[in-house]
Amino acid sequence: VMRRIVRAFFTFSRLQSVPRHPLCAGHQRQRRAALLLVCFVLFGPPRNDSIADEPAALPKGQPAPVTLRFVSWKPDHPHVWDDALARFTAAHPHISVVRELAPHSSTAYHDLLTQKLKNGDTTVDVFFMDVIWVPEFAAARWARPLDDKFLPTMREAFLPATTEVGRYEQHLYGVPSRIDAGLLYYRQDLLKKYGFTPPATWEALIRQAETILAGERTTFPTLQGYVAQFKQYEGLVCNILEMIEAHGGSLLTADGTHSTLSAAPALEAIQFVRNRLIGQITPRAALTYQEPESLALFLQGHAIFHRNWPYAWELANNRTRSTVAGQVGVAPLPGSTHGHTAAALGGWLYGISAASQHPEEAWALIEFLSSEAMQKRFALEAGIAPSRTALFSDPDLLAHSPQLHNHLTVLQAATPRPRSPIYPALSHLLQRYFSRALAVEHLDLRQEAARTDAQIDRLLALTRPQP
Repeated sequence: VMRRIVRAFFTFSRLQSVPRHPLCAGHQRQRRAALLLVCFVLFGPPRNDSIADEPAALPKGQPAPVTLRFVSWKPDHPHVWDDALARFTAAHPHISVVRELAPHSSTAYHDLLTQKLKNGDTTVDVFFMDVIWVPEFAAARWARPLDDKFLPTMREAFLPATTEVGRYEQHLYGVPSRIDAGLLYYRQDLLKKYGFTPPATWEALIRQAETILAGERTTFPTLQGYVAQFKQYEGLVCNILEMIEAHGGSLLTADGTHSTLSAAPALEAIQFVRNRLIGQITPRAALTYQEPESLALFLQGHAIFHRNWPYAWELANNRTRSTVAGQVGVAPLPGSTHGHTAAALGGWLYGISAASQHPEEAWALIEFLSSEAMQKRFALEAGIAPSRTALFSDPDLLAHSPQLHNHLTVLQAATPRPRSPIYPALSHLLQRYFSRALAVEHLDLRQEAARTDAQIDRLLALTRPQP
């Protein structure tokens, strides 16, 4: 710029010396030419703004480039997701995908995602949605209805339970990504050493754990009997729901109008966890465990039994990440009596933000990621239980993950958590009660349960139609 200014100054100085006469048109033209030359030197050739501001025309038939923003939790197998999105981009060159990774905790992820959605953030296009969030997101009109995209012919390929959790008031808001249910992982080598088979009841699990711990105490003093997820977050609700169901109870009445935490089966389940597991065969540190912490303990060989979701199978048998690879078995969670088991239903759906400016491209991404080919890749490479029925009898997949054949019964019978637009508030009360019940040694359980029942009942009353 300075060079141009200096050159313009000397150019204009020379032209100023040209003789001028007011009646001489030639001299006036020279002055105008001088002024134009100075402007050219300083600023370059004149530009036509009406043309320059327009984007370059795309080749005929080529769609305009689009960037999708996909909000998801931090995956356990990042390379698998990177590969999946690279495959999508290769198939759709005009669409690029930017992922925003949220914390692994579903509670923390929920907080981050809902803040964006309630603010109408147009940068959110596609997101993972926990199965328990559908009523909330639908009632708040944060999620786009997908009835015109997720057609009946497409739904037939998925397990019925996985599509139904995406429904709210006759509309579908999610496409199944994966289905989850609580499972019991165990050390095959240790059970075999002591002549045990996988326990069918919780009492049997405790007896086996105590026997193995006593036998291994001198050689392995840090070994624990059972590790699960008992921190105050959504995973705690799943773990305790399984215990209550195993004891014949439930969180709510059959019609969903009242809380039943102070009923005998629910109290017995809490007392069992509090008195027979925590501080006995389960370390008190488990009160701070989510899935990653409890799984890490099991992968390091420090636990006999471990409760987790289907994805843990691949990690437990991955020789680069697990010290017990090849020695791990998986079975349904125990019940209070033989033949009775209970597992919390989990899973994730793909949703489209109602504020997305690219719903067509967002659907293209969901259709690709939920396809049979991609679900098979996720199952093979990341141990994610598929939501498509056909994959549970796929020869390649069963050869790689034979446990899936037995998982289907557990997944189809899993117990859902309460479906309500105010579930986050209900979950908060459940988490607080369960956490206090396990952590506070002299807590009056009956009194605390009755107080929580009353609080939950007041919330549920707000959702009932007024006469």
